[in-house]
Amino acid sequence: MTKPRHDFFSTGLNESDPEIGQAIASELNRQYDQIELIASENFVSRAVLQAQGSILTNKTVEGYPGARYYGGAEFADRVEQLAIDRACRLFNCRYANVQPHSGSNANQAAFLALLGYGDTILSMDVAAGGHISHGHPATQTGRRYRIASYGVSREDECIDYADVRRLAQAHRPKLIIAGGSAYSRIIDFPYLKKIADEVGAYLLVDMAHFAGLVATGYYPDPFPHAHVVTTTTYKSLRGARGGLILTNDETIARKIAAAVFPGVQGSLLLHAIAGKAVCLGEALQPEFKSYNAQVLANARILAEGLAKAGYRIVSGQTDTGLMLVDLTAKGLDGARVVAALEKAGLTCNKNLIPFDPLPAETASGIRLSANAGTTRGFGTSEFAQIAGWIAEVLDGLAGNAGHAAVQARFREQVSALCRAFPIYPES
Repeated sequence: MTKPRHDFFSTGLNESDPEIGQAIASELNRQYDQIELIASENFVSRAVLQAQGSILTNKTVEGYPGARYYGGAEFADRVEQLAIDRACRLFNCRYANVQPHSGSNANQAAFLALLGYGDTILSMDVAAGGHISHGHPATQTGRRYRIASYGVSREDECIDYADVRRLAQAHRPKLIIAGGSAYSRIIDFPYLKKIADEVGAYLLVDMAHFAGLVATGYYPDPFPHAHVVTTTTYKSLRGARGGLILTNDETIARKIAAAVFPGVQGSLLLHAIAGKAVCLGEALQPEFKSYNAQVLANARILAEGLAKAGYRIVSGQTDTGLMLVDLTAKGLDGARVVAALEKAGLTCNKNLIPFDPLPAETASGIRLSANAGTTRGFGTSEFAQIAGWIAEVLDGLAGNAGHAAVQARFREQVSALCRAFPIYPES
């Protein structure tokens, strides 16, 4: 029998695979040196990194705690049960499934548990701020279910609840979805539950972009109105990448368990569940409430600064950590702006705005978030400065006069600010 090489368990990444080691080191330098404004990103703690990069990577586990298909699961059960208990405590619910690999997987499992193929889903249109996993025609959801889409009103760019009710009565959906990826305002969960009850539908809330605010009381709680709540564990929860499914209904919880495994997933990612457990434990600490209060304050300062500079905030303001910025008044598009801001050290993403005349590949807006910057330690003064930098870079791009020099100048200032608020300083 061939014995394993003695250095297999001791040789580090940089020695065994310098190409990947260098790529990771370069990404770490990028994160050190750029200001992250992407709403679907955040920084995790050193503890989350250690849990997710741990020897739990080696363990294969299928099933649920106490009912596994593989032996040696004593400590795996302990890890998963801690994640479950912490999720239930954080969101004050009875049942939590912590196994979904992502938010989209969590949604797919919820749909499988609640619906039959061909059933109707009423969800927010992607063009109005919805998420692609809620029914975009290119996704499994869009192909397997009949999708009816609601949007926002032209007057205030907020959800048109009268239209939601009209569509629900016309299409009689089996499921209504609230939440999206680019909608920044408070959602009226009680009224959506009333609509769902009128047509005999389930209500699912996808709170991926405001879960941290829900956990700390800064955003309305989807329970008791929602039958099912899904979320990711990064973004506003600033934790390991992955998804959760929550419910207070025992029958639905059993259906969801079967839908996750073996319905849409096989073996769970135990190392990722350990990372989720750690971040959920962090979110139960008093500091997490202070963090979310600061996220809201920073987001509002960022929105106000951009608005004063002539860049319209979609719907006029934000109730969460994210916002959409309309670029049309300055003759800009999202693709050009994202490239220009990145050269200045500011990372964001292009995004459709409601009733956007441009395609998604170009888009008329950008989506910004205060989540990652707040984790880094930025306060309102730093976000006021960031708003000024963004506005000047965009003004230079719109005027097409010396914009490269503007980007280079702010790149140095961004780097200086990042050095003043280091991440993982001992790395």
